[in-house]
Amino acid sequence: MTDTAEFLVIGGGLEGLAIAWSLAARGATDVLVLERNTLCSGMTGKSSGVVRCHYGAPSLAALSWWSVPFFEQASEILGDDLGFRQCGYAVGVGADNVDPLKANVAMQQGLGIDVELIGGDELAQLWPGLRVDDFAAVAYEPRGGRGEAYLTGMAFGTAARERGVRIRQQTPVTALLERAGQVIGVRLADGTEVHAGTVIVAAGPWTPALTATVGVDTPVKAQRAQLILIDQGEPLPQVPVLSDLASLQYLCREPNGELLAGNSDHAAPEYLDPDDFVNRADDSAVDKVIAKLDHRLPGMPDPRVTGSYVGAYDVTPDFNPIIGPAPLPGLFLATGFSGHGFKISPAVGHLVADLLLDGRSTLPGVDSADFRYTRFAEGSPLLSPYPYLGAGEMR
Repeated sequence: MTDTAEFLVIGGGLEGLAIAWSLAARGATDVLVLERNTLCSGMTGKSSGVVRCHYGAPSLAALSWWSVPFFEQASEILGDDLGFRQCGYAVGVGADNVDPLKANVAMQQGLGIDVELIGGDELAQLWPGLRVDDFAAVAYEPRGGRGEAYLTGMAFGTAARERGVRIRQQTPVTALLERAGQVIGVRLADGTEVHAGTVIVAAGPWTPALTATVGVDTPVKAQRAQLILIDQGEPLPQVPVLSDLASLQYLCREPNGELLAGNSDHAAPEYLDPDDFVNRADDSAVDKVIAKLDHRLPGMPDPRVTGSYVGAYDVTPDFNPIIGPAPLPGLFLATGFSGHGFKISPAVGHLVADLLLDGRSTLPGVDSADFRYTRFAEGSPLLSPYPYLGAGEMR
């Protein structure tokens, strides 16, 4: 027999499970999630888990801001704290980026976001030992911080099941099914079919291969992201997440007191096959991190690299997600999150449920048309009005 569902979600990662839960929370319980491997086994587990609202595109900043109370209240909403630690989030810039920082902070404050400009001396108090003399301006979000993407995805999955959502793991989809110009379901690796009223593809970097089976070109590439762990020689105390746009890196405190360093220089992106890549940082990436940390944290007592791993951002040409209907009726896309997915995942689920059930967004400050599939063909990418020199479009 052919299985059926009103809403079929392809992808049992963080975004797919947030969407499934949000649909069920709105009463749409005929939802089926298909995961090719096990839940959150793809790029969800590679997320650095940063919670921030510092974006130049207002709709993206608004998605993040709506999600902050969700993370704060996750124990009541999902029955799990998601590993969220509200340690704060800071952005430091050099002299060439002071004007964009001030403009972005003003825009964010206009959305109601709790953010302020602080001095380098205040940042130094928040992070003892941090070199701040080359930061010409700093923005600080006291309600920012870090969570755990894997825990968040699994919590959405558990809560979705409790509301009646069906989840099938080890169930790879090989093709979408089209009939009379409409997507009607999927074909599985075992040859069976699942039919659905709406197919929602939330498969991250695997999305383009799936949509290509019905002739839909999804402009998403898998960009290599290298993360490096450092033991400073003694545990790092609680400090804010730092976006260092002077050195083009970001730094996070791990729960065990180690330091996680990521790259913010996207001038020469590398791409990978999400099914075939080496899961460790290369020597040149490690060397760059060491040099940047020697500058930013010169007083580390006995630093050493303890590990590294590699993930993939599912990036679009403007580094912002596609959330909305595809050109074929019956097909909906939630992909191309470009490194932003964790922090906006609660709002993404809400937005998708809004669009599928009501046809419009109810999220304050979010224009759903900003994330439309057609914006690239229209020559209207979603770009920040106040971009940072050197940081590409990741902000």
